[in-house]
Amino acid sequence: MYKIQKAERLSEKIFLMDVEAPRVAKHCQPGQFIIVKMDEKGERIPLTICDYDREKGLVTIVFQIVGASTEKMAKLQAGDSFSDFVGPLGCASELIHTDIDELKKKKIVFIAGGVGTAPVYPQVKWLHEHGVDADVIVGAKTKELIMLEDEMKAVAGNLYITTDDGSYVRKGMGTDVLKNLVNKEGKKYDLCIAIGPLIMMKFVCLLTKELGIPTVVSMNPIMVDGTGMCGACRLQVGDEIKFACVDGPEFDGHKVDFDQAMKRQQMYKTEEGRAMLKLQEGDTHHGGCGNCNE
Repeated sequence: MYKIQKAERLSEKIFLMDVEAPRVAKHCQPGQFIIVKMDEKGERIPLTICDYDREKGLVTIVFQIVGASTEKMAKLQAGDSFSDFVGPLGCASELIHTDIDELKKKKIVFIAGGVGTAPVYPQVKWLHEHGVDADVIVGAKTKELIMLEDEMKAVAGNLYITTDDGSYVRKGMGTDVLKNLVNKEGKKYDLCIAIGPLIMMKFVCLLTKELGIPTVVSMNPIMVDGTGMCGACRLQVGDEIKFACVDGPEFDGHKVDFDQAMKRQQMYKTEEGRAMLKLQEGDTHHGGCGNCNE
């Protein structure tokens, strides 16, 4: 069992938890994710790692209520436990494998949308700990949905906050802020990392392609099983088929077919849609064995 040491409500439907999981905390890196189960019969829920404390053996997760399982999960309190807390899964951020001196030469900007702020934070924190400053743009629908503001301020080179309704700091999308920084303030970036809803990442990539900024996206919104076997996170990346949970979750945003990803996400919600995807995609439907006929 994996005990919850802290359970905090960040907004009406967004929650943060510190979970006692020493092995995961010891080995996880920014960009990776875990899978939780509340009990033996519970749904497997993939969640990106928001933070970790190796000495205390704690892993921080942030989640949003989107269905029955997360609704139930939101009722857990400090002292309660998860039946399973599996990880780390997926590949670490490519930043971790880049030479630090090379990173220090780069101008990096992150764009986080909504709950995407959670997986952005550990990457920015890791860069800060290694002497690399990065600009961060955080966007949300309203002021109430802005999260980890103080934590992000402590590690970001510059933090820009924007809200769709203008209820906090400025009105507009993250793309509006990036466009202003580049076109009006003369900022130049060598790399953009965008994490958030698929539609948000799509429009970030359209803009950065126009601006000539290489862009990495994290395709964690489409993961279900987390091991490559369910086919939910199948992606077209350039001329290759990839699976977000085992090949990612990070990919070259300018090569990702977002329209296909969003269509598949909708189809995967129904039994009929899943059957159609399995029929259409054949032996490329699964990322595990690749030849499953069941």
